[in-house]
Amino acid sequence: MRITLKSSLLCLAALLVYIYTDPGFASDGTGARLLNQVNFSASLTTAGQPTEKELALIAENDYDRVIFLAFSNHPKRVPNEDVIVRSLGLQFIHIPVDWDSPSLADFETFAAIMQTAPAGKTLVHCEVNFRASVFGFLYQVLYADADMDDAMSVMQSVWVPNDTWQGFILRVMNEKGFDYPAL
Repeated sequence: MRITLKSSLLCLAALLVYIYTDPGFASDGTGARLLNQVNFSASLTTAGQPTEKELALIAENDYDRVIFLAFSNHPKRVPNEDVIVRSLGLQFIHIPVDWDSPSLADFETFAAIMQTAPAGKTLVHCEVNFRASVFGFLYQVLYADADMDDAMSVMQSVWVPNDTWQGFILRVMNEKGFDYPAL
């Protein structure tokens, strides 16, 4: 009986992990189901690469701006995403952030754009929401007065940054005068 109960609990835990990490369950109520979507606030969502259909749903649901943080040559890119997003009436900003070498200048460009806040929502995306979730975390803590632990929990719902990105977070936080507890 004990083995059966333990096995049942493990199966239940595995099912819950699947449900809550499946992109089909990552909806923000708009009908858009974005890869690794997290909502840092009512106006800031980060995610992996949306499809062309998802971009249309985003436009229909009070998003005003899309910020793309990866290079446009990744395998899941949407060809002509900038043209598509603009044709939907949204602002499109592309900040190509090098995966192996994110820079303070990349983040400062992002923060400056975010401070010109539109009336609606902003979607920040990259390939799988690793770059975007780090930028979302940093922006929320440094500019939106979010609790660091809460913002970190949101970021870590997608991934725990590797050494390169931990170093990047540390550099940005130190530059802005914040102490950052290494993971």
